[in-house]
Amino acid sequence: MHFCSLGCGIVLQSCSEKTFSFDTLMKKYYTPEELLEMDIELDKLEQDNPSVRTEIIPLVSKDDESFLLYEDGIADTLPVLPIRNNVLFPGVVSPITIGRKKSLDLIRECEKNDSRLVATTQRNDMENPGVDDIFTVGVIVRVIRIINIPGKDHIAVLQATQKCAISNIVDIDGRLMANVALIKEDDGPMIQRLFHASILQLRKRFSELHSKKMNGEGPSSKDILNAFKNIQSDRIFLNYIASHLDVSCEEKQMVLEAPNYAERLHLVSDFIEDMESYFRVSEEVNRKTRREMDRQQREFFLNQQMRVIQDELGGNPVDAEINRLFDRGREKDFPFEVNVAFCNSLEKLRRTPPQTPDYTVELNYVELLLSLPWGEYSKDDLRTSRAQKVLDQDHFGLEKVKQRIIEYIAVLRLKGDMKSPILCFVGPPGTGKTSLGKSIATAMKRKYVRVALGGLHDEAEIRGHRKTYVGAMPGRIIQNIKKAGVNNPVFVLDEIDKVQGMSNHGDPTSALLEVLDPEQNSAFHDNYLDLDYDLSKVLFIATANSLSSIQPALLDRMEVIDLSGYILEEKLEIAKRHLVPRQLQEHGLDKKALKFDTKVLTALVNDYTRESGVRQLDKAIAKLVRSRAVQVAEGKEIDKQIRLDELKTVLGLPIHQSDRRGDAPQVGVVTGLAWTQVGGELLFVESSLSKGKGTLTMTGNLGDVMKESATLAFEYLKANAAQFGIEYDMIENSNIHIHVPEGATPKDGPSAGITMFVCMVSAFTQRKVRSDVAMTGEITLRGLVTPVGGIREKILAAKRAGITTLILCEDNRRDIEDIPAQYLQGLTFHYIRQMKEALPIAFES
Repeated sequence: MHFCSLGCGIVLQSCSEKTFSFDTLMKKYYTPEELLEMDIELDKLEQDNPSVRTEIIPLVSKDDESFLLYEDGIADTLPVLPIRNNVLFPGVVSPITIGRKKSLDLIRECEKNDSRLVATTQRNDMENPGVDDIFTVGVIVRVIRIINIPGKDHIAVLQATQKCAISNIVDIDGRLMANVALIKEDDGPMIQRLFHASILQLRKRFSELHSKKMNGEGPSSKDILNAFKNIQSDRIFLNYIASHLDVSCEEKQMVLEAPNYAERLHLVSDFIEDMESYFRVSEEVNRKTRREMDRQQREFFLNQQMRVIQDELGGNPVDAEINRLFDRGREKDFPFEVNVAFCNSLEKLRRTPPQTPDYTVELNYVELLLSLPWGEYSKDDLRTSRAQKVLDQDHFGLEKVKQRIIEYIAVLRLKGDMKSPILCFVGPPGTGKTSLGKSIATAMKRKYVRVALGGLHDEAEIRGHRKTYVGAMPGRIIQNIKKAGVNNPVFVLDEIDKVQGMSNHGDPTSALLEVLDPEQNSAFHDNYLDLDYDLSKVLFIATANSLSSIQPALLDRMEVIDLSGYILEEKLEIAKRHLVPRQLQEHGLDKKALKFDTKVLTALVNDYTRESGVRQLDKAIAKLVRSRAVQVAEGKEIDKQIRLDELKTVLGLPIHQSDRRGDAPQVGVVTGLAWTQVGGELLFVESSLSKGKGTLTMTGNLGDVMKESATLAFEYLKANAAQFGIEYDMIENSNIHIHVPEGATPKDGPSAGITMFVCMVSAFTQRKVRSDVAMTGEITLRGLVTPVGGIREKILAAKRAGITTLILCEDNRRDIEDIPAQYLQGLTFHYIRQMKEALPIAFES
């Protein structure tokens, strides 16, 4: 095609279209018939004027350099031709398409008069550029030829001659005119021989780069080098390369505005180096891609061969495995949605090559669907008498819990079908909360599963991960249902108060809302399973040491049952019925090998354990049993009776002394009652007076709430000093110090308010406080006593310490009425509403 003879890789600059390679643009916008017509037109032009082709693309020699780069006789004022999307360089012939009528008129006028114009590049891609929208450095151009393409835009072949600066640009009737100042360029500081050597190297680099860019579809490097021989001038060749750089117009304009050819050479070399780096990276990526594709094709070919060989030898094991999965699925009672998901997954499994990761992911998902107990339930034993017998056999006391389970079994027996309750057992450690869940499962003949939630901080542990993730698995709920093998197990959520709140892994407590809501858990959605699962028949039992750290919305969904600590009598019975027989069995001794009388067990409870539960008591008994087991293993005769004097030998000195502050009444020392997560404790408050200015000092590692209680008591005492027989001057001239012993232990809460008030009155009046009296209650600035919590645990602590008289708020009377009478034997309760009512009870008469 003749247009290719315009020069290898010539770029088409456009006033109205975007820039493309000349050959690419011609093929993109013109049909083969139109290209043939254009070729014929060039032939006619050549017949009329044989020099036309030479005029279009002359062979540029070194002798022509001065003519092309330094033309004389240029007028001071010339019309301006804005060019879009490219930059013209001196000495370079460039064909452009003409889209604007005023530009076409200007070019025709210049061709007719053989006059010159200034070509400069637009700053922005706009249809009608103004004075401020063009660069002020351009080139002088002459029009070689205008080619008319029927039905298309015109093509003008322009040759730039000399770089120039334009100024005083004005718009005259839609045509831009400007003053022109020619810029004569030299080689700069570079030596001529070095400049020539650099151009030779640039020819080779650009040829190789162009060959890579064409990717085998365009002319080869040899053809390009042959085309470059038409341009023998180093300067014009440098401009030619600059005009064909694949960079932005702003960067090309920067090359054009370089002050000399040495600087232009450096810029062009830098751009070509960037392009070479890009193609090196591109080649590396392509090479790796081809290598990976070759590997995959090889594996596919080998897999196909293996499949054919396996078929010849008697079948494909993968197909056989899928058929076995399908047979297992036919035996399951899937819901409709699950059946659809199962069939879809099997079909996907058939289409997926076994060597791909997706095959393993889909196979694990199908295995989970088959392993879950869809519609499978264990048969409950609904005999209330048997359930009561099993619960009494495994646990002593805990009547509220047992009664609630018996009620559930009775209603289930009458109704036949009902949603399971969501129970929450709250109490100190060692009170049997977790083991009680196992006893309930035994009583109802249900499967038992347990999940430890302590420290859980990831929501996905509850709801699972989406199966598209690497290493994804279902949540703990679905995993344990699969482990149970039935849809109605007893499911213990242990330590639910230890679950972490909101974090960057989500909020697991919020995820538990769906699990523990009877109105929602019939359609529990696990992210891995991606199907609704019915949990409404599961008997969920949560355990906790405290309700304060449980989210209120979660707590609202559960039925809370309080498991307070055991009194001495209960611990003795538990030790005799359960702890001692179990330790004897675990240590390989006969049930009658050892005997623990009541005195020994009482000493263990009072002197060696200090807890609401029986966990430490169990460890102490185990240590005593081990001491006898050693003697039996050595063949020695043993005494079956464990005696009191052996406790010091085996267990050491008593760990806990009596909580009593002493039998003698004292001034400024009052016994209070406190609640902790391990049960109730006695709290001693001490006070002393010294000369001063009426200040209150508090020590003992007290929290803010407890300090506020002391401040309230002190201010109320100052305001009503006369009522208690205290002179106001004495308060103003004395400093009072309140201390709560065991300073290393943090203490906080409002229940010590009444204790601190009685302690202050005792200090100022020097009246002694009875040692057998303990009290608890919050106070107000008006002198009122308000109720507090943890009454049962506090009473157990008082009874354990030998306290006989207790002072409580009147509103706490209802808490005492809920406690069984045997717990209250030997205790006297006084209920008060005002702070001053505690004084005659606490002080000696």
